[in-house]
Amino acid sequence: MPAPTVQLDLMEFVEQNILPRYNQFDRAHNMAHILRVIKRALTLAEKIGADVNMAYVAAAYHDLGLEGPRAIHHITSGKILMADQRLRKWFSKEQLVTMKEAVEDHRASSSRTPRSIYGRITAEADRDLEPEVVFRRTIQYGITNYPELGKEAQWERFERHLNEKYSTAGYIKLWIPGSINEQYLNEIRNILPNKTLLRQWFERLFAEETP
Repeated sequence: MPAPTVQLDLMEFVEQNILPRYNQFDRAHNMAHILRVIKRALTLAEKIGADVNMAYVAAAYHDLGLEGPRAIHHITSGKILMADQRLRKWFSKEQLVTMKEAVEDHRASSSRTPRSIYGRITAEADRDLEPEVVFRRTIQYGITNYPELGKEAQWERFERHLNEKYSTAGYIKLWIPGSINEQYLNEIRNILPNKTLLRQWFERLFAEETP
C-alpha cells in the first residue's frame, strides 16, 4: 500500500499562504528550516500511522509566532493556527485544537510532555540534530540577534548555548524512540566535551557565515 500523502488542495493553500511568511525570519528559522521540519514531520507521521494532514499543518504553523516575541512564539503560533478560519475547510474543531496544542508543545525548552502524538511529531521534527546543522544554526542565530558581539563573544555564546541545550545535562528532550535524532544527539554529545574539536567546528562555520 502506498504511503499516505497530504491533500493536494491543503498543500497548495499552505505553500501559497503560510510558508512564505518564513522568509521574514532569521536564518535559523527561515524557509529552509520549515521545509526540513515538514519533511521530517511527514516521515514520522507515516512511520507511526498518524494523520499526515494534521502533522503537515502543525509543522507548517509551528514557528509563525516568531512574528511576535520569541519567548512566547510557541503560544502565539498556536493562536495563529486556531484563529485561521480557512483551516476549517479540512479539519474539525477537535482536530484544530489538537494541532494548536501540538504547536504549543513543540518548544525544546518546554518542561511539559507533548499532549498528543502530533505534539511529539512536531517537537521531534523541529529538532534538526545533524551536528553541522545544529552548529551552523547556532552561529546564524548569534550573528543575527547579537550583531554587536565580536568573534570571541560569539564563540562563548556558541559554546554556552550548545552545552545548555544539547549536553547530557541539557534541556533538549526527544519524544519518539528510534528516530535519527537519537544518533545525531549522541554525535553532538561526543563532540561537546572536546573543546578543541568544537572550536574547529566554530572556526569553519563562522568563517562561512561571515565572509
